[in-house]
Amino acid sequence: MRSVKEVMEAKNIAIFGASEDPLKPGSMLIESLLNTGFKGRIAGINPRGGTLRGITFYPRVDQVPFDVDIAAMIIPPAAIPAALKDCARKGVKGVVISSEGFAESGAPGKAMQEEIRSILRAADIRGFGPNTLGLVNTETGLLTSYFANKNMASPGSVGFVAQSGIFVGALLMYMSSFPVYRISKGLGLGNKVDVDESDALEYLAQDRATKIIGMYLEDIRDGRRFLEEARKAVRQKPVILIKGGRSEAGSAATASHTASLAVNDAVLDGCLRQAGVLRVKKVDELLATIMGFQWAPLPRGNRIALVSFSGAQAIMTIDQATEEGLALAGFTDATQDRLSTVIANYPKRKNPIDTYPDMNIHGFEKTSTEILKALFDDEEVDGIFFISFAAYGVDMFKPLVKLIKEQASKPVFVSLLGDAQDIANSRNFFMEHEIPIFDFPETGVQVFARMWRYADIIGDRP
Repeated sequence: MRSVKEVMEAKNIAIFGASEDPLKPGSMLIESLLNTGFKGRIAGINPRGGTLRGITFYPRVDQVPFDVDIAAMIIPPAAIPAALKDCARKGVKGVVISSEGFAESGAPGKAMQEEIRSILRAADIRGFGPNTLGLVNTETGLLTSYFANKNMASPGSVGFVAQSGIFVGALLMYMSSFPVYRISKGLGLGNKVDVDESDALEYLAQDRATKIIGMYLEDIRDGRRFLEEARKAVRQKPVILIKGGRSEAGSAATASHTASLAVNDAVLDGCLRQAGVLRVKKVDELLATIMGFQWAPLPRGNRIALVSFSGAQAIMTIDQATEEGLALAGFTDATQDRLSTVIANYPKRKNPIDTYPDMNIHGFEKTSTEILKALFDDEEVDGIFFISFAAYGVDMFKPLVKLIKEQASKPVFVSLLGDAQDIANSRNFFMEHEIPIFDFPETGVQVFARMWRYADIIGDRP
């Protein structure tokens, strides 16, 4: 059986359903490939022939005058079996079937999907889908999503696997708007007629450009193999998973989406935990966790320090930390002495550190930087959560950012409250300097806990 790697490194592509109509998906895919810099050769497949932006359309794939590594199929379901047989004669290595209307639609569609599976196996063609936008390889510019943009083809370090089509295309479009979330490889599985989550996980674990693996799944085809691949993958890079269909109603909905089968969620959760997979429930948790792994070192332990202007905000953060199995760090005497230079009242120097009203006396820069320097040097502190206002522009944060970039050897997570526009400006500033920033510190606590658990899994301890 061909490897997924062979398909992901495809040099040339044929597009079934190519059209001269700029509003048709086939023509949109050609435009995307040209606009995002695909270096390989492109052929359109259309029974009537035609051209678009210098790309020739051929009635059949076996008439294409060069080797075809991968075929993207944006054609009616009934036309796909014949198209696959043509691909087999041409020696195509892989196909992406974007069409829907197969196993998820009922018995006739299921029968057609089984026919497709038989053709693929007999011809040794790797198949993605049906019901998916398919693949992205940002190293080569290869993509089969017809509404991809340049950002989606910009190289990153997140390998993403998803059992969905439009959702993943839209999510990757959003993620690629921020360099921190940009992908190395994207694999859409759809109905998993051939390539499944285990194949994708095995591939991404070995992919040098991928540093973090994100997954959205609605079911797991072969649980035993998936957990085996997960155990191997997490030794090399974190694997973060969203599992759709956790509830009874959600599980029922997956059956009509990608013909997924229900599985006991509690059992799955325990198995994933044993394998070292970091499970999240929502997309924002996934993105926050990716940011933490991208921009912060793994924590050495579970002891955290809070620096806050608000006792209430600190209390809620402590509650979240307790639920996550984290502990408040106890400061050394040396740290207390250093904190006393900017925090006069002893109770406010305890963990959590309360910067008000001393910050009004010493100023934001001196107060914040002296506190952070002391916490950087305290071996009893494994991570720092800095909670502040966003009210006076980004200039006030420049010394803080410079200090974190130059001296921090432990995770420092930032959270700001205030006017929405001030927060947006400050968030952009911290992200430009690759410092993790979260809307609320409780989110940062969840991310820290996942990173701590991952460090424990792989044995990354001093």
